[in-house]
Amino acid sequence: MTVPREQRRVFGEVAHAYEGVRPGYPAEILGLITAYVGRAVRTVVESGAGTGKGTALLRGLGVPLTCVEPDPAMAALLARRFDGDDLVSVVVSRFEDWIPPSDGVDLLASAQAWHWVDHTRRTHLAAEALAPGGVLAVFGHDYGFVDADLRAQLNLVYLEYAPEIADQPGRPVHSRHPGAFRPEELRGSPWFTDAEERRVMTVVRYDTARYLTLLSTFSPHRMLPEQQRSRLHRALADRVDAHGGVLEQKLTTWLWLARRT
Repeated sequence: MTVPREQRRVFGEVAHAYEGVRPGYPAEILGLITAYVGRAVRTVVESGAGTGKGTALLRGLGVPLTCVEPDPAMAALLARRFDGDDLVSVVVSRFEDWIPPSDGVDLLASAQAWHWVDHTRRTHLAAEALAPGGVLAVFGHDYGFVDADLRAQLNLVYLEYAPEIADQPGRPVHSRHPGAFRPEELRGSPWFTDAEERRVMTVVRYDTARYLTLLSTFSPHRMLPEQQRSRLHRALADRVDAHGGVLEQKLTTWLWLARRT
């Protein structure tokens, strides 16, 4: 009997590629978090730490950091990356199953992973994990294109080879991600106050091969049947090659902050 793959657990299949091509986070994000917190942070927990893209940023706080990661392959790579770092500990667990310390933590962060936590419980779970006055920081990249014409050309390829994950009129981009996070969860919560939203813009260049590797780390691509994914990626590669073999991704790094009441 074949066990169905969970979309939230496919990243371990390409953990090394994920670490190699996914962009990290600009230092400005950490500055915005610390300015919002407004006091010394003593303890930090990261939900869905993956291979440590967000961890590397949060490590800059110089305080104990607990990384909660459900995928064993991702957690193993994360543990190797921070091997010997006494401030970083890795827990292989879903955030929903992790038991926070009784007195709570000062900062709970999640980088590109909060949408994988049960959307019916995550706000309450975050409140339970935080000490009074503690801060929740949710951040992640929104991938766009510098060249709008190339974006349109690539979307035509998606419409032909994988319409189920293409951008289509009337279909929000976040609809492809189960449990997509919405700021209203925090603004309307009785457990949080002072919700704020920030963003930082950067541009990252990818050649054709590296761009295909990046796509192979996105869960909607990983959930496609292998033959369909291969056809899609070959066609996308042809378009990028025809464009000169280089693509510029416009990254909007969103940051949502809220304080535990």
